[in-house]
Amino acid sequence: MPFELETAPHPENLRRVAIDTVSRVEGHGKVTLLLDDDNHVQQVRLHITEFRGFEMFIEGRPYWEVPVMVQRLCGICPVSHHLAASKAMDQIVGATLTPTAEKIRRLMHYGQILQSHALHFFHLSSPDLLFGFDSAVAQRNIVGVIAAYPEIAKQGVLLRKYGQEVIRMTAGKRVHGTGSVPGGVNKSLTAAERATLQKEIYQMVVWSRDAVHLIKQLFEKNLAFYNAFGRFNAHSMGLVRADGAMDLYHGGLRARRADGGTLFDHFDYSHYWDVISEDVKPWSYMKFPFFNAMGSSDTGWYRVGPLTRVTQCDFIPTPLADKERSEFMAFDNGSATGATLGYHWARMIEMLHAAEVIKDLLHDDDICGNELMASGKRQERGVGVLEAPRGTLIHHYRVDENDQVIRANLIVSTTHNNQAMNEAIRVVAKQYLDGRDLTEGLLNHIEVAIRAFDPCLSCATHALGKMPLEVELVGADGTALQRMTRNLDDSPATP
Repeated sequence: MPFELETAPHPENLRRVAIDTVSRVEGHGKVTLLLDDDNHVQQVRLHITEFRGFEMFIEGRPYWEVPVMVQRLCGICPVSHHLAASKAMDQIVGATLTPTAEKIRRLMHYGQILQSHALHFFHLSSPDLLFGFDSAVAQRNIVGVIAAYPEIAKQGVLLRKYGQEVIRMTAGKRVHGTGSVPGGVNKSLTAAERATLQKEIYQMVVWSRDAVHLIKQLFEKNLAFYNAFGRFNAHSMGLVRADGAMDLYHGGLRARRADGGTLFDHFDYSHYWDVISEDVKPWSYMKFPFFNAMGSSDTGWYRVGPLTRVTQCDFIPTPLADKERSEFMAFDNGSATGATLGYHWARMIEMLHAAEVIKDLLHDDDICGNELMASGKRQERGVGVLEAPRGTLIHHYRVDENDQVIRANLIVSTTHNNQAMNEAIRVVAKQYLDGRDLTEGLLNHIEVAIRAFDPCLSCATHALGKMPLEVELVGADGTALQRMTRNLDDSPATP
């Protein structure tokens, strides 16, 4: 667990080092380190400094607006929010989707998985992996990758472009589309769109498999380092299909303890609050989820995302990805399955799986069907859950008799990983910074640990419910006329 401030014997004598802002991630965050006179690490924290408050913005809006509104949380993974909200609203309208509607949504979702994983691996993480964590800053970026590895960079760009085209043809736009609606979708693929996507999908499968082999080779060349970097044990959670297979669109919740034992399995996510609670801490706008059975956020935190999904499922229901999963699980007696950098390998296996799923869907005639909408008995509550690129995504809404949202709760993937990221940072700081003179390269090790989780910090910044606030009234001449503050404990404002 991260060191708390009070664990340092004399915090006022400690030196503060800040990484502000963390680079090559979506959103804004910073890391603070407290060091003693001998440069020994006493505390490490990841701070989420943005405030968004989307859960409050949604209240009072008609429920049918929500699947479009929530996408504004993020420009990187809007499809995930679009679909999770749509799944929740399906319950509100009592709909069981038609085969065409579900397959169009799945196509949209796996297009999102493909483009997001390609963006993260090739654009954001490959500079560290290909050049080294201590390499020159001027080289350690996507421009450097293009110069030194033009074919790898090209594949990354075109994989992402293809995923975005899948999204455009199913959602109407590459970013912030409108294709999914409560009860179904508003368009299917035309024959021309289907043919266009079919033409290129086989190349996408080949390039995705090449990406898996690339990260595997990096592990083989740097086995001891890759396995040890930021390594820690954690509880974990993700969706699995009824037969235990990987399913990124729908399933039941499976959670395992850090020792490998099962905490719950195939749990109905529509009652997620029976197994998950959320905590808040005063130094971050991101919440701290934990398993109820484990007691508190200090002991019950867990991680989600590609590493969890690939290792927790019983198999992957596409042949090439399942073969790569088997090799990943067996690699060096299973050591990669618990490695923080193993996220990258698992992420590429999922990208390959997404390409295979897209290929299969494009050869399913339902994808061009005309039955797009369904409805049933109206409900007041809806919970939509899917596996977003970064992990399990939960959308929960209550709607009144006037069709207005009266409550919204979102637990996004990066929020689930909040404490796990803090733990990775702490371990890396102890491994590489403790007792040393700090350099940019050493501090980049901290950022590498964060990037392994592919965090979307914009998505994860929600209202705490109790937020410290300071308001100052300034006159026309610049003179401060009045100042009031509200404390974190929500005690009354004081002049």
